[in-house]
Amino acid sequence: MVSDDQIQQWAEDAEAGYDAADLKRRGRGRPGRGAEPMQVVAVRLTAEELGALDAAAEGRGLSRSEAIRAALAHYAA
Repeated sequence: MVSDDQIQQWAEDAEAGYDAADLKRRGRGRPGRGAEPMQVVAVRLTAEELGALDAAAEGRGLSRSEAIRAALAHYAA
């Protein structure tokens, strides 16, 4: 629940004005991995495959995506 004091503070802030640059500043989404553009590739996995992937990734201290990239790099080598 919002208090009357909070509403009053918001009103005072709005009346004082906002810096347009601060309002327009947004993140650019997920940070890139390098200078080149990346492409998302969808892959369908069974529940068992996904479980094995997650277990292997966790055992190596990797995220799911990092584990997939490592496996692809190994496969392509």
